[in-house]
Amino acid sequence: MLNEFFTGVLLKQRGLDIRKEIFRKSIHLCTAFVPFFLARFYFTTLWLLMLCLVFYCIFEFLRLGGKKVPFISAITAAAARKRDENKFVMGPVTLVLGIISAAILWKQIPAAVGIYALGFGDGLASLVGKLCGRIRIPFTNGKTVAGSLACFAAVFISSLLMLHSVSAALVIGFAAMAIELLPLKDFDNLFIPVLTGGLAQFILA
Repeated sequence: MLNEFFTGVLLKQRGLDIRKEIFRKSIHLCTAFVPFFLARFYFTTLWLLMLCLVFYCIFEFLRLGGKKVPFISAITAAAARKRDENKFVMGPVTLVLGIISAAILWKQIPAAVGIYALGFGDGLASLVGKLCGRIRIPFTNGKTVAGSLACFAAVFISSLLMLHSVSAALVIGFAAMAIELLPLKDFDNLFIPVLTGGLAQFILA
């Protein structure tokens, strides 16, 4: 009876973790729309991203001070992982900073490659790892083989569509997978778009 109780608790917690991960990574996947707007409204898009970042930081400090902001606080709570409880949730900050940095540092196509690597590669890696991951990779803070392969596949396909080069897409796909494997926590949101975008620009040079 006790075993059944604990099994039920674990299954319920796993279901909650998966729902949170799906919600979090749906935000990641939405970043794939950013290159479209950057290509057409570059400065406006950058300013809006910066504005969102400032407002998010203000709302987070208010939340930590016990003042809930309607809708925004609910989204943050829904997306927060266990390690983020009662802390400033850094994920959205590094996500936006990664996108802005890639857009400023690199040309349009390399920047798009980096942002797609963040949106599709990092987004699907964690989601697939949670849903299908069975084999964990040592010294990676719980990363799985399934998640890493999903990251590689997603970045390879998106880079191939942008660069029309199998060899370039393979290099960028492997680079994104290697970065995603590192135990960077939320800072992979910053490193993946900047480094893969820079690699794409180097290849195109």
